[in-house]
Amino acid sequence: MAIPWLSALKVIPWGDVMSHAPSVLEKARDLMARKHADAAPQPMATPNAHDDVPSLGELKNRLLAASMQIDELQQRQTQLTQTVSELAEQNAGLVSAVSGLRQTLRLVVAGLALAFVGLGAVAYTQFF
Repeated sequence: MAIPWLSALKVIPWGDVMSHAPSVLEKARDLMARKHADAAPQPMATPNAHDDVPSLGELKNRLLAASMQIDELQQRQTQLTQTVSELAEQNAGLVSAVSGLRQTLRLVVAGLALAFVGLGAVAYTQFF
């Protein structure tokens, strides 16, 4: 069961991931800092069912409903940008942790190689 995960991890170009992580984090922060007012508002025209002129009270109710929807969408957008920013920060942390683990693995492999060479030398001097 662990073999597909290991093969998937070997396929990932970690060098590319590490090189792109800072730019992803920067773009997420830019997205978070962007003002919501910069976007052009879309017209929200709703056709009347009977081509009658709606009353003032009905127009006010529609305006209130549209305003509530806009506020809800802005809150969702803010939450999504925060989530993207947090994910980008976590990705950057993960990439730095993987880089540190790769360096540690290299040191361990080098230490094991030296230990085997040392054990071989000791065995050679003992038996020959």
